[in-house]
Amino acid sequence: MILYDYVLSASCYKIRLMAALSGQTLELKAVNFHPARAHKSPEMLALNPAGTLPILQDGDLILTDSADMLRHLTKEAPGWQADGDEPWLRFAADLNLSLGMARLYDVLDYAADIAAVRRDGVTQLRQLEAHLTERRFDGEIFLTAAHPTIADIACFPNTALAPDGGVSLDHYPSIRLWMRAVRSLPGFIEMPGIHRLHELEMPA
Repeated sequence: MILYDYVLSASCYKIRLMAALSGQTLELKAVNFHPARAHKSPEMLALNPAGTLPILQDGDLILTDSADMLRHLTKEAPGWQADGDEPWLRFAADLNLSLGMARLYDVLDYAADIAAVRRDGVTQLRQLEAHLTERRFDGEIFLTAAHPTIADIACFPNTALAPDGGVSLDHYPSIRLWMRAVRSLPGFIEMPGIHRLHELEMPA
């Protein structure tokens, strides 16, 4: 499988992360999203007329929606899809339009109504915090199951990168615990701004 990729993209990262967690190998083809805007080149538009990243190519199959990519990567990986995932995949798309856009504004100087996208992002973080707090009351940590599913991987990147767009995570303890659980998963990989969980060890 080939992933047309931009290293700073939260949407691309969630596909790289899902592949790593499910033990699959992707051939990465870097696309100069910024500043060259190579995702708008004729070659890339032939693959995806919408001119967006990521793009996942598996033989003759070309996927341009990240939720479809997550489903495709896990169709033969037991346990990664669960009842209740679909609303969170839609929620992840909303996070991309709010927290993701705020990050593009701050990091790559994209045009945005920054007050509006940050406000929407805070509203969504409050919804996520409320849900995760209820899950904690039930003794669970992940969004829809007792184990991580594609819902968690879909929502994680833009949430974890919220501070890059000027939205603090200080007021969301359940979100921070959930992010720690995701970062603790075997096979977890990093991207700029999101690091592995490193436990401090006391010297002997």
